[in-house]
Amino acid sequence: MKILSPGIRRTAALVLATACASAGAQQFPARSIELYVAFGPGGAGDVVARIVAKKVAENIGQAVVIDNKPAPMVAPVAVAKAKPDGYTLLMAGSGTALTDSLFKRLPYSLMGDFKHVSTMASFDFAFITDAGSPFKTVADVVAYAKANPGALNIATSRLGSTLHLAAEMFKSATGIEAVIVPYKTTGEIIAALRSKAVQVGFEILPGVNAQIEQKLLRPIAVTSRQRFPGLPEVPTIAESGYPGYEASSWNGISVPAATPAPVIERLSREFNAAVASPEVQKELIALGVRPEASTPEQMTARMQQDIDKWRATLAKVGIEPQ
Repeated sequence: MKILSPGIRRTAALVLATACASAGAQQFPARSIELYVAFGPGGAGDVVARIVAKKVAENIGQAVVIDNKPAPMVAPVAVAKAKPDGYTLLMAGSGTALTDSLFKRLPYSLMGDFKHVSTMASFDFAFITDAGSPFKTVADVVAYAKANPGALNIATSRLGSTLHLAAEMFKSATGIEAVIVPYKTTGEIIAALRSKAVQVGFEILPGVNAQIEQKLLRPIAVTSRQRFPGLPEVPTIAESGYPGYEASSWNGISVPAATPAPVIERLSREFNAAVASPEVQKELIALGVRPEASTPEQMTARMQQDIDKWRATLAKVGIEPQ
């Protein structure tokens, strides 16, 4: 009997493993998929996950079940430890990138324990004021703040959130002295603006889109790189005189790092197709959300860029990682 050399045996094993992975990818998905979402039911991130997951399920003929885990680290830890077969997904994004920047040590590595599949959507932040406010442009706000140092109050969400950091970046970019006033909920921010307790605020666009449509709040600008399709007349802060300014929230799909490449490619194709569908586009834009799918490479790069950006911003405003 002829004995195969070690090199030939290794090659044969590699070919067999590749063939098995390819066969597994062709059969995938053979059962329901679980998507872990680190938000409670009804929030903007949860709603986006459900809209996109519903379309993915229709396309693949298998259920995509949302599992809400409203705590920053519970969902990533669970998915990092899951079997890497494509049936356990994590909704990750700017929030997980910020968590990575806020803590020196985590029970998982965002860039080591996961492969990133595709983005789904981004959430522009609106720079807003009450409808009766004299502020109509970013230049109006900056002129007032420079003429009255320390008199401008800016509403935002909790300290250390992406919205709080967006406000800090605005102060830094414009060179103004202003007081950032953190609130716990969107409702509190809206009430503070309507009662004139604060003059301006930063809030995620889906949270205030209804008030903008009802002419109760005025959008001065959006914080993204490009204008929001649902508010084409509202400029970005960057084009209002502060090039390079950009802050937004976004989410996407990540899987355990050892997930086979063909399975990642299939998931990426399915999520891209779902986000590109006219009905999903229409639903997301109506909510104030920007549909935004990507390749795995693009999401991976965006995640790393966000980690680097938030670490630099935290250092600039004096927030030390815990």
